[in-house]
Amino acid sequence: MIKSMTGYGKSVIQLPTKKITVEIKSLNSKNIDLNTRVPSSYRGKELEIRKRISKSLVRGKVDFNLYVEITGEKTSSKVNEVVVKQYMKQLKSIIPIGDVELIKMAIKMPDSMKTEREEIDANEFENILDAVNKALIAINKYRSDEGKVLEKDFNIRIKNISELLTKVIAIDTDRIAIVKDRLRKAVEDLKEAVDENRFEQELIYYLEKYDITEEKVRLKNHLNYFNETLDSSDSNGKKIGFICQEIGREINTIGSKSNHAPMQQLVVQMKDELEKIKEQSLNVL
Repeated sequence: MIKSMTGYGKSVIQLPTKKITVEIKSLNSKNIDLNTRVPSSYRGKELEIRKRISKSLVRGKVDFNLYVEITGEKTSSKVNEVVVKQYMKQLKSIIPIGDVELIKMAIKMPDSMKTEREEIDANEFENILDAVNKALIAINKYRSDEGKVLEKDFNIRIKNISELLTKVIAIDTDRIAIVKDRLRKAVEDLKEAVDENRFEQELIYYLEKYDITEEKVRLKNHLNYFNETLDSSDSNGKKIGFICQEIGREINTIGSKSNHAPMQQLVVQMKDELEKIKEQSLNVL
């Protein structure tokens, strides 16, 4: 079973005085690339959260957001009365307007609000970790669902390549006969007398260069190994990438050795299917 690196998970918890929202998004990446956005009062616990996310998601470009909304009467921000009064006094000397308008202007000025740093309650942090775990469960389910879609597409592509390989095997005998006739005709066109035994030896040597028996066997084995990897319990996108490279190498060798237009057309079709697999495999965990 494979997993995608694309995913999204969200969890919301309601505490007595706060509403906490955890949001996790991920895209494909070679390694784990984690970006976190948490309120300054929670920075001391950020490392623990990062470790938990990295262990669960393994790979991908991950964005983690922790939002805190105060829902109770008590807040950590207060009006800095001394600073606001000074702003109002200065503004009044410039523009003689009412106090209500002055307050509206002064409250937007720097340092007009002061925030007291809160210590994180142990019970509150446990609730946050619980929310992170729920968001991780959600994003991993999303990744698994996306992985099923990718796996279905891979199975179709690999089946297509396998069917094209069967067609290659079917026309291989005719290809060799055509190459033989082509060489024999070329020699006859020279209108030179040749030793038949020597010609047959040279012909065998020449045809060995066009033999694709080993490539056909190896390609079939790689296709079977690809299917086995898809059916394995773990998701290994890097292994799938390596197998794709080997499949591509055998297809290219068959194409270079074919020297036969119908077979080369089949090779082009196999390459097209393989490119689609490679493109999608970049998103496999």
